[in-house]
Amino acid sequence: MKKKLFAVTLAALFTANVQADTVGLYFGGQIWQSEASGVFGEKNTLTDFDLKKEQQSNYFIAVEHPFPLLPNVRISSSTLDTTGKTNLTQKSSFDNEIAHVNVDVTTDIDAIFDVNYIDYTLYYELFDNGFFAIDLGLTARDFGGAVAVTETKNIITTSRELIWDGEEHDEHDYHNVAETTNTVTTREIKTNEIEPMLYVATNISLPLTGLSLFAQGDLLIEERSLYDYQVGLSYDLVDSWIMDFNLTLGYRAEKMEFENSDNLYTDLEFKGAFVGVIVHL
Repeated sequence: MKKKLFAVTLAALFTANVQADTVGLYFGGQIWQSEASGVFGEKNTLTDFDLKKEQQSNYFIAVEHPFPLLPNVRISSSTLDTTGKTNLTQKSSFDNEIAHVNVDVTTDIDAIFDVNYIDYTLYYELFDNGFFAIDLGLTARDFGGAVAVTETKNIITTSRELIWDGEEHDEHDYHNVAETTNTVTTREIKTNEIEPMLYVATNISLPLTGLSLFAQGDLLIEERSLYDYQVGLSYDLVDSWIMDFNLTLGYRAEKMEFENSDNLYTDLEFKGAFVGVIVHL
């Protein structure tokens, strides 16, 4: 599937006949208030966590030029992090002729998602008539960071044991015994892989308003789910022959699945509103 997608995309890119008229430098950034949701654990026994809302950041630089066969270049850096906690409780008991035993198992599970990535994107401007533009390209997403799950298991065993001497007994012939055992287990996925993704971006200018609508997305077509898209509104705060300065406001969503050799699995989604700026020189 990757080879077919790469071949189709590459053919489309090299047949593009609409390019930028002049060399332009773009740079900007976003502050993104994301709400995370998702699961951690083994693939068949996933645990839902109460993940915290966190403020994420993103910044980029891009160069566009008028040379028909050379792609434009965009480099973007992003961070995604959140933490969560959940609690599992199990109780069991058994009796025999001399004892009654209760076993309480409490498992505190802490999850840490601390991932960053850099996108290296090569793209072509397929169409641009001043009001509508569309870009198509390929992104190499270079992941770094780690996903970790720590389980702290507390086992409390309480027993009401009979002081046995072969005769009849009353309540005073029993005594209580309590024993506590703690174990801590940490499993981790280190994300140091590079994933190829399809890049698409579009912009629609609203005449006489200084406003424009935009959308941008990266998509991995594979067995596991990995996507990143944003839609929003841009306003030309400064529009001159020296520079353009735009304010942006929008909504962004990312979906990520990771899995490693000991079957630790994560399926997470980050989504929320963002505000940002873009400067064009």
